[in-house]
Amino acid sequence: MVENRKLKNSELERKTISEFKEATKTPVIVILDNIRSLNNIGSVFRTADAFLIKKVYLCGITATPPHKDIQKTALGATETVDWEYIEETIPLIEKLQAEKVEVLAVEQAEGAIMLNDFMPKKDKTYAVVFGNEVKGVQQEVVTASDGIIEIPQLGSKHSLNIAVSTGVVLWDLFSKISSEN
Repeated sequence: MVENRKLKNSELERKTISEFKEATKTPVIVILDNIRSLNNIGSVFRTADAFLIKKVYLCGITATPPHKDIQKTALGATETVDWEYIEETIPLIEKLQAEKVEVLAVEQAEGAIMLNDFMPKKDKTYAVVFGNEVKGVQQEVVTASDGIIEIPQLGSKHSLNIAVSTGVVLWDLFSKISSEN
């Protein structure tokens, strides 16, 4: 039997902050629409760092760095990932759409495309909107979006934590976009 050794942190070839800032980004933007949990916000930053996400927008009641509870789960990712606070989500969506960014709400809604069926277009930037832990993405934000993607869920709960949802969606988009190149 082959024994596989865990890698040490020093062997992981992690990017420095400046290397991260200079790296080519995945053409995906994350919009957090009224997220309550500071730990969830930090987790989203950490996932955005892992997949070289272009930018994170924090909207509405979503807290902003620096905050110890965000930092606890972000582990420094707020220093690498480009982010901005925007009070209102709808004007942000309109701005991104004017810049030819395709905005997709991540929600369980009529007309949603299952994530596993969604195929990103080459040379396109996408913004994915994740909503409040209890209420989800605001209806007016769903309506303003260019489309809706839904994570298939086969169990009895039919809901995932916002940080888990973000991880699933970003990994899926990253893997599909990366395989195009």
